[in-house]
Amino acid sequence: MKRARIFLAMIICAGILAVSGCEECKDLRIKNDTQRKRIAELESEVQSTKLQLAQMERQLASAKESEGMDVQTLQEKVAALEKTLAEKQALIDSMKNQLMFGGAQLPVELSTMLAEFAANNPDMITFDANKGIVKFKSDLLFEPGSDVVAPSATQAVQALADILKSQQAEQFDIIVAGHTDDIPIGKPATRQKHPTNWHLSAHRAISVLNLMISDGLAPERLSARGFGEYRPVEPNKPNKKGNPQNRRVEIYIVPKGM
Repeated sequence: MKRARIFLAMIICAGILAVSGCEECKDLRIKNDTQRKRIAELESEVQSTKLQLAQMERQLASAKESEGMDVQTLQEKVAALEKTLAEKQALIDSMKNQLMFGGAQLPVELSTMLAEFAANNPDMITFDANKGIVKFKSDLLFEPGSDVVAPSATQAVQALADILKSQQAEQFDIIVAGHTDDIPIGKPATRQKHPTNWHLSAHRAISVLNLMISDGLAPERLSARGFGEYRPVEPNKPNKKGNPQNRRVEIYIVPKGM
């Protein structure tokens, strides 16, 4: 009888946690919908500011040609518009990043499993518990210019898929994002398959995604993105010499429906 009461209490607790988790996801979706609307408003304001700036720059050019007295005033207005434009664009970028990261902290059990996974593969993988991001170093995932996952890395990708198939992760979707450095695609044979770094980053993300699907991860939970060289985490060397830190594949763990 005592054992039955304990078992019933466990079921009730599990039910409460499940409902709580669903409510958190629902609240997050509402917040994200509000944030998307605000982003759309800001993007409209950015376009309007760009038009004002272009008009003001034409007036400034005309004033300089005619040696008008209001050149300094126009320069100040142009500088103010440029500052406003930069601030709004930075805010948009920040809000979009928050949407991509999901803005939700992972359950302790899931976060612990991912932290242990990264600790077991320190040369290949890092895990950011605050943002729910698992990062693979592309140099260890792929041969240069290739989008085929190296045999030595296949097991690690499949191990991550196994974690993401667990009950602790079932309320989350997965975004696979590829990144490169700024070294241009050199070999003609490679360019035929990956014309730019953008193509290569997207193709690599899809390769990791497909490997996860082959390990049994539900495809409707997965999506792929490619950022090419345009979101470096460290400065690339001058003259397009690249930086290994920027060659990476990131796995974003986000609430369902993101």
